[in-house]
Formats: sequence, structure tokens, C-alpha cells
Amino acid sequence: MQIPFSEHPGRHERHYRRRLDNPLFDDPITLDADDLLEMQRMDHEEIIAFVNELRALVQQAVDLKPNEESDVILKLKENLDRLYETSAGLADEQEGNQQAIRQLLAVVMRTVWAAAEGDAKAIGELEQEEIARTTHFDLLRQALVADLLHPETLIEPSHLLPTLLSESVDAVEAVVQLFSPEQRTQLYEDGQSLLLKRDAERKNVEAWQRLEQLSV
Repeated sequence: MQIPFSEHPGRHERHYRRRLDNPLFDDPITLDADDLLEMQRMDHEEIIAFVNELRALVQQAVDLKPNEESDVILKLKENLDRLYETSAGLADEQEGNQQAIRQLLAVVMRTVWAAAEGDAKAIGELEQEEIARTTHFDLLRQALVADLLHPETLIEPSHLLPTLLSESVDAVEAVVQLFSPEQRTQLYEDGQSLLLKRDAERKNVEAWQRLEQLSV
């Protein structure tokens, strides 16, 4: 039985596909219909869990009291930020759900801004938070960012470089912003060693190009 790849895979299928016949990994895999189906099943379960949590947060936002306690508001904001990050790594098209989360965040932030009125320090912190959120959400347009930031990421340490060297230009451009200059230098040196070992003849042109993106 042949199982087709998903048009918009989730994190399990994405990482499965990264490792398919990929010699950059210490443990590459070969295509197996049952394994692929299992990856797709786990991705589907994550969508269900996400939708259920999103519905609960929407209801919580609807039920907010006019003078709700600040810790309740801040916790809701934190959960919405986290859920947006989760959505970026899910299977299928999630733009509609992401738009709903952004709209909820806008409502919550209006309350937070109102509470900070007249407090210059608090307002300054909120302005920095908004900039950081915008930047973070922009990075999350690349699913690899969400895959790496997931609390239970599938990209274990030994998979990091093979993953980076196998991804697109845009994905690596986004991901390198998560690392410090020192970390990027180490990644570059380790990546160079890996490619010299696995592709000394430089046949994998794209992998060598991704390596150059890691340089500081």
C-alpha cells in the first residue's frame, strides 16, 4: 500500500522526510508506508489537541470579567503566544487559526496597555514585547523554527546539523537568528567537518551552500 506524502506535513512527517535516504544523518531511514502513516497519525492528533486548546482559550477570553485580575490576563496572553508557536509546526493550513490567535492577542493586549497607562516603564516594556512578538511570529513562518522550539522537539542534537544542511535557504536564514555568534561558529565548524566526511567531493551543492549560511 502506497501512502502519499502530505501537502502540508506536520512536524513528525517533516522530520521523517528529512531523514529519508539522507546520508548526512547517522541514522537515515528508508521509506516505509506503515511508518509514514504513523507519522501522519501523530501529526493529526496534535491538530486535534491544538484545536481543543484553542477553543478553550477562546472561551476563556469570552468569559473575562471587565476588571479581571492581571495575572489571569497575563497567563492568557502567555498561553496564546505559546499556542501560536505550536500552530506554526502543525500539519495542514493553519493561517485561519493563527489569525484567530492574533485577534485574541490584540484584544488581550488592549487590556494590558490600558492597565499600563501612565507608567512609562511598563509602556516601554510593552513596546519591546510587541517588537519581539512580531519578530518571533515572522520567524515562525518557517516551520523549522517551530520544530526546533517545540518542547518535545524531534530534532535531537545529533540531527541538528544534518537538518540545517538539508533545509531551504529561507528556513536556514530564519533559524540562524536563534543562535548566538559563538553557537553559529561552532555549527559552521562542525558542519564543515560533517560535509568533509560525508561529501568530500562536494556533490551535494545545496548542503555546502547551507553551510555558508551558518558562518558569522
